[in-house]
Amino acid sequence: MIRSLLAATAALALSTPVQAQTPAPVAPQTVQGGPADVGLLPGAELSADCGGLNNLAGRAYCVTAPLGQIGALADAYIADLEAKTWLAAGGDDNRVVFIKRREAGGCDGMQMVAFYDTTKTAVAELPGYLGFATIPGDVCAAQSAAPAAAGSTPK
Repeated sequence: MIRSLLAATAALALSTPVQAQTPAPVAPQTVQGGPADVGLLPGAELSADCGGLNNLAGRAYCVTAPLGQIGALADAYIADLEAKTWLAAGGDDNRVVFIKRREAGGCDGMQMVAFYDTTKTAVAELPGYLGFATIPGDVCAAQSAAPAAAGSTPK
């Protein structure tokens, strides 16, 4: 399902009017060679500045390919990460959240966002991007319950 969302997003971008697309916030990280397990797959080129878009330079590991190929490239990254025991655990039209169980318990998290320069006409040749960033902490840790609203009493 998530695979088809990214592929459909790329196809949709080529057939509908351009609208602003802002990916979810990406956790800051030092970009040396990208998050563990993310390599440069065939058809992708490294984009150290993430196309100068969405303030991702230095915060995410980005690759680029023509927008008409970004859906297939996203599918290739999903398959590659699944082969490395990452699970696609959620996301939306332009984002996939992955988790990977740690041997000592808990989980690592990473997200992949798909984006392009929405100030330009979306054509197949326009550069599209995939950004990868780790999610800090243990993404499988139980979240503490939200505090009760001020003035309310439990029933």
